[in-house]
Amino acid sequence: MKNTYTYPKKYDVIVIGAGHAGCEAALAAARMGSSVLLLSINLDTVAQLSCNTCIGGVAKGQIVREIDALGGEMARNTDDTGIQFRMLNMSKGPAVRSPRAQCDKKLYQFTMKHTLEAQKNLDLKQGEAVEIVVKNGNACGIITNPGMKYSAKTVIVTTGTFLKGVIHIGESIFKAGRGGEFPANHLSDSLLKLGFEIKRLKTGTPPRVNARSLDYSKLTEQPPDSNPSPFSHFTRQIKQKQLSCWLAYTNIKTHKIIASNFHRAPLFSGQISGIGPRYCPSIEDKIKKFPDKLRHQIFLEPEGHTTEEIYCNGLATSLPVDVQIKILHSIRGMEKAELMRPGYAIEYDYCPPTQLKPTLETKLIGNLWFAGQINGTSGYEEAGGQGIMAGINACLKLESREPFILDRSEAYIGVLIDDLVTKGVLDPYRMFTSRAEYRLILRTDNADMRLMKYGRKYGLISSKNYKLFLAYRDKVAKEITRLEKEIDLKEKIPFATLIRQGKLSAGRTGAGKTGKKRTGVRPKRKIAENTYIVSPERISHEAFIEIKYAGYIKRQNSDISRFRNMERKRIPDNMDYTRLKGLLTESRQKLILIKPVSIGQASRISGVTPADIGILLIYLEKLSNRG
Repeated sequence: MKNTYTYPKKYDVIVIGAGHAGCEAALAAARMGSSVLLLSINLDTVAQLSCNTCIGGVAKGQIVREIDALGGEMARNTDDTGIQFRMLNMSKGPAVRSPRAQCDKKLYQFTMKHTLEAQKNLDLKQGEAVEIVVKNGNACGIITNPGMKYSAKTVIVTTGTFLKGVIHIGESIFKAGRGGEFPANHLSDSLLKLGFEIKRLKTGTPPRVNARSLDYSKLTEQPPDSNPSPFSHFTRQIKQKQLSCWLAYTNIKTHKIIASNFHRAPLFSGQISGIGPRYCPSIEDKIKKFPDKLRHQIFLEPEGHTTEEIYCNGLATSLPVDVQIKILHSIRGMEKAELMRPGYAIEYDYCPPTQLKPTLETKLIGNLWFAGQINGTSGYEEAGGQGIMAGINACLKLESREPFILDRSEAYIGVLIDDLVTKGVLDPYRMFTSRAEYRLILRTDNADMRLMKYGRKYGLISSKNYKLFLAYRDKVAKEITRLEKEIDLKEKIPFATLIRQGKLSAGRTGAGKTGKKRTGVRPKRKIAENTYIVSPERISHEAFIEIKYAGYIKRQNSDISRFRNMERKRIPDNMDYTRLKGLLTESRQKLILIKPVSIGQASRISGVTPADIGILLIYLEKLSNRG
């Protein structure tokens, strides 16, 4: 861009995009002492919950707890702004229990914005990044519209759905980053010129309706947990007023309306080329794929205390507006629903994540990181997890320190990033507990046990809070020792019996019974540091899980030991796979593309066979002997 003005301040880190990945990246880097510029196309939409106003859910809740244990912000912001908290899967084992919260959409957004504005070392500015500046193979700044050049030592790209975003509503097509916002039309061209591969993905959102237009007598109430469990390890209790959600169902009439308008659906007409999310399909996709299913659930979720907008979760669609209205009016309890915003599909550019190192730094350009939906993921939580890792690693590289890589046995964040950089994506990636081999270890209740040491190591957890955590960890260990002495597990007495006998306390499950709406006072946002929370109930609960599942945990720890042995077998960065005789052609191509850092990662690459791994091991052994 001609006639650019060079901003006089040089930053350590520039973060492009102030969504959930960008916020976590910028806060982590600033809190580690780097000077940070966080750039957003529109400062009024920083950290916007652009689709669902929900944070957490199955496996996603674990990621939020992990971000919190590392010193991130998402969990605390959720606790400050949540309007309905629920612990999911309470009838199942602790490995799949996950917290979920509806948030006040605007309160979440502006609370996070204020946190960013108040953060030392962080500048928040408005502008559209149009070019990555590269010198000697390393990113060294950006150019924005309007005509500003910012210099930096590192750049993190977290652009969400904005890269050449195109929205579809029936036959209507228009450019946008999301509903009502400008797209980023130029940054993709800059990335292409730098040599990055770029592809298209698609996601969607449902219509919003006015709460006053619903007939609640025909809907099923979903009340919040009466004793809501906070997301953050630093929140004592949830104080703000809680709201109910409501459940509705589609029916045969609804399905006929949709089926009769398949020809007007951009998803089927050829109008959309991007690949949509496999596990969160549009309502027209559900009807097409499951024609025998008589009904689908629709969760009607309030978007906040100061709005009447209701989010129709489960009804994502890109059908024309007139069809959307007919669909809404065909649903019991929504016969007079007033449409406020139509649902839509959005196509956008992303960079296949096999172009990244496990640190999320790009292989092609040094000092350039990608995080969030640019890597082909979906969801605020997946974005936030990538963001904090990118922010930490950018700072570590600036300080010439060892990179921070979480492996699959340590965190869902580790599973997420390993899946992305090793396997790539064919459709928007969404985290599930089934993706984690060691999910009994990666529970929501022990995220601090697993990861807080790293948060402290990188300066994101204070010494005061870490001392409180260490005291908690010691108390849990002592409680486990006490219980092991008092209970003879070989007797195989049912745990329910032990609890009735008073020999074992189930502790607090984190959910409580469901009940009617609670009232309370919304607290003022505290910028000051929160305190790590410890309670006797929490100690008892953690010890209870460790004792009850001791045999399974021991078996999984044995599996993890074998896994880590494979991860310790490192592969040199300059490995020349063309010299390895006997490798399958596909395997050689995949190994050259992915550049795995370990034998463990190489073994997870699709198409690489056990025989190929054997050849690799023999070659590495020869290299070792020569050394």
